[in-house]
Formats: sequence, C-alpha cells, structure tokens
Amino acid sequence: MKTVFISTAIPYTNSVPHLGFALEIVQADVLARYYRIKGEDVFFLTGTDENALKNVIAARELGMETKDLVDKNAAEFRELKEILNLSWSDFIRTTEQRHREGVEKFWLAAGRDIYKKKYKGLYCIGCEEFKTAKDLVNGCCPEHSTTKLEKVEEENYFFRLSKYQEQLEGLIKSDTLKIIPEVRKNEALSFVRQGLEDFSISRSRKRAQGWGIQVPGDDDQVIYVWLDALTNYITALGYADSSAKFKKYWQDGNFIMHMIGKGVNRFHSVYWPAMLLSAGIRLPGHIFVHGYVTINGQKISKSLGNVVSPDEVVSKYGIDPVRYYLLREIPSYEDGDFSYKKFEERYNGDLANGLGNLVARVAALGEKLGPISFNFEKDVDKNIRVSCEAVFGDYVRHIEEFRLNETLIDVWKLVSLADKYINKKNRGRLPEKT
Repeated sequence: MKTVFISTAIPYTNSVPHLGFALEIVQADVLARYYRIKGEDVFFLTGTDENALKNVIAARELGMETKDLVDKNAAEFRELKEILNLSWSDFIRTTEQRHREGVEKFWLAAGRDIYKKKYKGLYCIGCEEFKTAKDLVNGCCPEHSTTKLEKVEEENYFFRLSKYQEQLEGLIKSDTLKIIPEVRKNEALSFVRQGLEDFSISRSRKRAQGWGIQVPGDDDQVIYVWLDALTNYITALGYADSSAKFKKYWQDGNFIMHMIGKGVNRFHSVYWPAMLLSAGIRLPGHIFVHGYVTINGQKISKSLGNVVSPDEVVSKYGIDPVRYYLLREIPSYEDGDFSYKKFEERYNGDLANGLGNLVARVAALGEKLGPISFNFEKDVDKNIRVSCEAVFGDYVRHIEEFRLNETLIDVWKLVSLADKYINKKNRGRLPEKT
C-alpha cells in the first residue's frame, strides 16, 4: 500500500484561527480524504507553532503568561477538527516534549553546518526573520509593512545555507523538489539564484525572553523559531526516537507533501530542504503553495479589524457550505476574496438552486415513477456514460494537480449534465427546473 504524508504549516498561537488558515487546512483535508478513498495509507498532520517571540509579545499585551496564551489558542486550533469536519491524523504542539527532543536531535545532526558569530541586522517580528536590503520594499518588510523593523546586534549561531545553493537550484529546477504552482517554483529559484547567505538559527535568551527551546550545550541561546517549527513535520512522526512511523511515512514514504501559504514559501522551499540535506534526512517531494484569503478585498489583519473566524461562518451557514465556498471560490493557486455577500450568492446559486434543485427533481421523479429497476450501463444513453467518464478523468487530473477549485467545476459539469438529461428524458412527467 502506498503511503501519503500531507501537512499544513503550523500557525502561531498569538491569536485565534481565521479563515486564511481554514482554507489551508480544508484543502489539505480534501487531499487526505481523496488519497484514502484511493486506498492509500495517509498520515495527515497539523498543529501549532508556540515558541515564537510574537507569542510572548502577544501574551504580554494581554497581561497573560505566555504558556497560558499558547495553551488557550492551541485549543482553539485543535477545535477546528470538529468545526470544519477535519480528518487529521495527529496534532503537534511545539511545546511538547516529543518535539523538543526531536529539535535537539536535529540541531546536533546538522551540527557540521552550524557555527557562531556576531551579527547586526534588521529584524521583522512578524516574519520572525532577519531581513537584508534585497528583502525589503520601500524599506519595509513586504509581508508586514506596518511593523517597524528592529535593529538587532548580538552573537548567534548560523547555518551554512550558502553551501547548498547549487544543490538546491538543481533540486528545484528538475522538480525533484516539486513546487506548485510554477510561479512559486520560479519565485524560489529566483531567490536561490540571487545568492544564498548563511542565516541566523538562534536568538539570545534575553531577546527571546526565556521562551523557546535551548540550544544544546548553550544556556544563553534559544533555537530560532523557524528551525524549531519546520522540524514539526518529522518530530510528530517520532524522529527523536527513530520510530517505525518516521521510517514508514518519511524516510521510506512514497509521497510527502507540505501545504503552505505563499508568505512562507522561502522557508519551506529553500531553508527546510537545506537543513534536511545537512542532517542527512530525505526531502519532501511536493510543496503546494496557495494564495491568501482576503476579506472584502483587504488582507486579513487584526489592526484593520477584519478577522473572520471559521467558527463564526460555520455557526451561521453550516460546515459543508463553508468548506464548499473556500474550495470553490478561492482559486487554488491564487488569492481569493471572502465576503458574506459573495458567500450567500455562491450558496444560493450553487448549493440551493443548483444541487438542491437537482436533488428535488430526482426525488420527485422517483416518487412519481415508483419502484423501478435501473441499470446504469443499460438504461442510460451511451453518450452520457462517455461524458461522465470524461468528466471523471478531468476530476482526477485536477485534484492530483491540486487545482481544487477546478475539481469542483468538474463536479458541477455532472450536475448540469444530469439536469439536461432529466429534461430530455422526462418532459411532461416532472416540473420544469425552478
């Protein structure tokens, strides 16, 4: 049996879940269900990133202990399993002991490429990353333009990313590390070709305010949150203990895919593969990079007050309509917008009038005709069977290319086909479509 490993990125616990992450985890859930239906052995992972400085800052602003805030918000993310009807296999918190032990092991495994030096630079709290001049747009972080960059000077540990430039370019260019869609592949290649620089993988304990995983053998340094967070994909599988699960789904696995947002493409497509190469661990095969959900045309932002929670929308409309909207209305490869007006238009147009009307007509036909024997192969026109097979072929192709919005368009072709067939075969026996 083929193994399939699918993961989402793990969100920070400085706040509660919003629709942007709901999109990612629903997309991942759909793929996990699809591969299970095909009879494959699927491990679907999600979790929370709890060792970030931004979690410490958020807790302080709320007058809370950091642990209390991350515990509270991690529980909110875990509850998405019921809120969005998710089928994940495991939920990893980066404050768990199994994760901490795995991170420490990973650090030591990559030790040949780790060294210590003094550094001075601009730091973006939003990204939890040092920025160079080439990263900035008009002197600001392109992802967090309203967040002031902090000037930082300290001694940290660094990872020899520059060592892997040629190897990473080859892996990405050849699709050995397949980044989807093409625009995100080109984005990663462009970053690599500009010249990779070694990057800081620790922070002073003082600046981290004592929160995070200590660098093995150095009480004064905390492991950089991105090195810490990225290893969740293997620590959840039991990397710390070299478990059978880690061997089965990762080292010997058939299919490994990370589903992530475009804002963290570089970390997953460049930094993570380089660190895996250093530690002697296999690379993922696929990285699918989706766009953002905007709210009424604006990026989701607490400062703008436009954060919409999945629970809020599900409470109003139900689980399946929310999942449907996220998959159908948001282009899988691009940004897409949410508004209650658009939601209701899609809900009424597709689900109520489209699918709902078809179900009602078929039910009415069944009631009118009474019990009958029916054989799809014999009793349905051959051209209808051919059309259904063609649609199914498109469906499989689109879902395996991770074009989930187009996969739903394929499904809707069947709804239209069924409507036309009923009209043709049952004129005068059924009410016309309303």
